[in-house]
Amino acid sequence: ITLRPQGLLSVIQKLKGSPEQELRIVLLGLDNAGKTTLLKCLASEEVSTITPTQGFNIKSVHSHGLKLNVWDIGGQRSIRPYWRKYLGSTALLIYVIDSADQKRFEETGQELAEVTEEEALTGVPLLVFANKQDLVTAAAAAEIAEGLSLHTYRDREWQIQACSALSGEGVQTGLSCRSLSHGQPPSSLDSPKGSTGP
Repeated sequence: ITLRPQGLLSVIQKLKGSPEQELRIVLLGLDNAGKTTLLKCLASEEVSTITPTQGFNIKSVHSHGLKLNVWDIGGQRSIRPYWRKYLGSTALLIYVIDSADQKRFEETGQELAEVTEEEALTGVPLLVFANKQDLVTAAAAAEIAEGLSLHTYRDREWQIQACSALSGEGVQTGLSCRSLSHGQPPSSLDSPKGSTGP
């Protein structure tokens, strides 16, 4: 079956059937990756004051005619073993990476590989946000995709999107009109980075 490029939400709508349904999205990533900032950006809330998530946050976001119930789970090492408890009935896994924290790329890659092997996430589409692209030290999304070996994920739809949750650039794009890959390297992954930090 050849899959035509389309937005992640379109794929989820077809998987679920009726576009009127509520969809459960789980938001994961290491601590300080920007998950809560991303969630607030999706919910069009103020992002100037963010504190580390000790447990989880839940927000309902209306996007493209869908009600998205987004679970933002803390990324501290002590919390990660509990991630699997939140994976049931997940329609989409969003994984957030701090693109400027290259020392933790191996760690975040290992966590992503482990969580996608969970039975509850079998075949669940994956959207990776390469966050903090507003920082001059941020790695390009294509580089991150290669480092995460995303091209080896042949059992699910996946996509990587360069973004800055702080400014909002690339966030809605990731949920709507970027094309998906199915066991194929993605193209046009990078957005221009700014020359300054937040």
